[in-house]
Amino acid sequence: MSAPSSTAITITDLACDRGGRRVFDGVSFTLSPGEALQVEGPNGAGKSSLLRLLGGLLAPAAGTIDNPYRVAWAGHDVALKPGVTLADELAHWARLDGAEPAAVAAAVAAFALTPLVDLPAGILSSGQRRRASLARAMASGAELWLLDEPGVGLDTASLGLLAAAIGRHRAAGGLVVAVTHGEIGIDCPQTLRLGA
Repeated sequence: MSAPSSTAITITDLACDRGGRRVFDGVSFTLSPGEALQVEGPNGAGKSSLLRLLGGLLAPAAGTIDNPYRVAWAGHDVALKPGVTLADELAHWARLDGAEPAAVAAAVAAFALTPLVDLPAGILSSGQRRRASLARAMASGAELWLLDEPGVGLDTASLGLLAAAIGRHRAAGGLVVAVTHGEIGIDCPQTLRLGA
């Protein structure tokens, strides 16, 4: 990871429209290297839409996003081809991200996936698939992790692995924006609540 040492992400008066309606507006925050933002709120408040805006997948209805960082996304849909081994799937994404094989191996170990790498991705449980998605984000080398409900489907031990990975990422100057309905072990995050 080669994050700028002092550059912040700055979000100013951000607004999002979906399906012809204003989902949220006036969202502003600054996130510096090593910081995390936990986004909370009821269903439909725009939490996932905010991540899509930050990742460049949606255009804002108003406001500005100043993000100098590369982005890794771990969303609801875990894009793993069912007939391909987990090792081949992660290697494929690593090539696209320009990641080194050592980064993939470290991410696989960090999420306790080593015993599963030779299995077809289609037979993995939902929690194993979620850990694979998180490992893919980690292996990418991106400075900014956008995590959409990363704790869904994870058991207690896996939540501990997630918290440890986020902690290491932040200690190295990485940034995290995580949407969550519950505690996932992020140490001292900023909090943004959307909706009522």
